[in-house]
Amino acid sequence: MDTILRRRSIRKYKDKPVPEQVVYELLRAGMNAPSAGNAQPWHFVVIRDRKILDAVPEFHPYSGMIREAPMAILVCGDLREEKYPGYWVQDCSAATQNILLAAQDRGLGTVWLGMYPREERVLAMRKLMGMPEEVIPLSLIPVGYPAEKKGPADRFLPERVHYDGWNKSG
Repeated sequence: MDTILRRRSIRKYKDKPVPEQVVYELLRAGMNAPSAGNAQPWHFVVIRDRKILDAVPEFHPYSGMIREAPMAILVCGDLREEKYPGYWVQDCSAATQNILLAAQDRGLGTVWLGMYPREERVLAMRKLMGMPEEVIPLSLIPVGYPAEKKGPADRFLPERVHYDGWNKSG
């Protein structure tokens, strides 16, 4: 629970590279997410090229922080790998969350930048990365050592919990 409660969206990063072993651990965490029918319809693109990272804010209006991040991980769904059409979104979202939590656990900062379902972002990212049409970028995760501190957040709202039906609460 500590890792979950301490994970926050970090938008300021130190100028310090993320070690290759840590990147491997983040990718391993992503690939150990649950997926419908165990299809694992994901691909991960590790981006360290400064020109690529700096190009993202040209088409993603909320990605300015990526200019400071030493790297990012692009989580993509491969429609050719789906067992159950449409579930790639849930599968890749679970992989994204695993990466965010693994990064927090290792003292790294991240933020989830949504690509899908914004068609203009999907098309621009696909073009920037030279991706095939059957592969859809779901999320882009800037990763780095935080240059800002944020305290834990507990967003539990009991009024959003229902038991055995919509109008019944605890």
